[in-house]
Amino acid sequence: MRILVLGSGAKDHAIAWWFSQSRLINGLFVAPGNVGTEAIAKNLAINPDDPKQVYEACKQNNIDFVFIGTETPLFTGVIDYLNERGISTFGAPSRALKLEGDRDFSRKFTDRHNIPTPTHHVFDNEEDLSDYLKRHEGERFVVKSSSIAPSRVMIDSSDYDALMKFSKTILISGSILLEEHLEGLPITITLLLDNNGYMMLPPSSDYMKAGHGGLPTGGMGSICPVPLQESVSQSLIDTIIEPTLFGLKAEQMAYKGVLTISVIITKQGPILVDYHVRFNDPAAQAIVPLIRTDIIDILTAMKEDTLSTFNLEVSTNSAVALVVASEGYPENPIVDKKLEPIPAALMLNAFKGSPFYFFGGVRSENGDMITTGGRCVTVVGIGYNIMDANKNAYKGVKHISFPGSWYRPDIGDNFFTN
Repeated sequence: MRILVLGSGAKDHAIAWWFSQSRLINGLFVAPGNVGTEAIAKNLAINPDDPKQVYEACKQNNIDFVFIGTETPLFTGVIDYLNERGISTFGAPSRALKLEGDRDFSRKFTDRHNIPTPTHHVFDNEEDLSDYLKRHEGERFVVKSSSIAPSRVMIDSSDYDALMKFSKTILISGSILLEEHLEGLPITITLLLDNNGYMMLPPSSDYMKAGHGGLPTGGMGSICPVPLQESVSQSLIDTIIEPTLFGLKAEQMAYKGVLTISVIITKQGPILVDYHVRFNDPAAQAIVPLIRTDIIDILTAMKEDTLSTFNLEVSTNSAVALVVASEGYPENPIVDKKLEPIPAALMLNAFKGSPFYFFGGVRSENGDMITTGGRCVTVVGIGYNIMDANKNAYKGVKHISFPGSWYRPDIGDNFFTN
């Protein structure tokens, strides 16, 4: 098979690396890719959000299968466009996108199917929001956009002024979703779906802030797998996963692809906080190195609707993913910084026992690696438990250096320290 992966982030590099390990492919392309993917695939200089450009690239390169694990190409209609022209794809079609792209719809969906979510309200003007916050003075809330953009930017605060200031930036272009703050363990559940059931990948836990009490980011780290009690796992299935899949079928939104569910494990049980119809970053970077099964075998099972009975082989090891970011991230990342050279074996993720390096906002220029965004490299340490993986990730991050680079010093700590 000849495979095209759409995207340029670290999770797209991780997915491309997964494909590169397959014994069943004879061509691997990434569009547009980055400095990491060019070491294992052919990068294509096209706009992955443009259905026509993607289709033309497929014809020119005899692509058999297009894999979309990132959001923007989904929301520009690439999946439907390619499917209508006979090209096989991985990704959510347009009928399912409102599950992620419209949080108001998503909350109404969970209400219809009795899926536990935080107490929530949608506001489309400052006056009503202000009145509500004043009536609930001192209470802690989470405010997010009700639409896909900016999907992972939010504020979690009890300060009226801070909540209003943030909300005004969102209300300029759309409505906001205000939710109660939840105390508990955040976990990411990644499901692969077919017409008959699903396969659950190892659960992870993401670190979404720049630091303790810091600004929300696109994700600064992840650990995988998360140790969950059997009763909690069963509750996840009974109260969130199964009702969600039933609802998708009942409302004619079922599809073959990936569904990521963000959950908080509270004292009252699991509570859903978000749906994503694609892989999450950096959860994907932590999950992928632990999967031993050939990705083509998994996609074949999906095509044949046998995921629910498929035997997924997963390493018994743990992974800790650590994101290295640019100075100024998340508000105003400073770019165009040169990375110190990295040994070729590390760039290829081919050195056994070494951490994995998945590149995001980094380009190649005259033989140098230059930063282009806020989150530049994800370093993934592998170990026999979370503590060991943590040590390997922080040893490995020493190979990533550029002016102003920074990362959280505590990824995974709460899983092995008091």
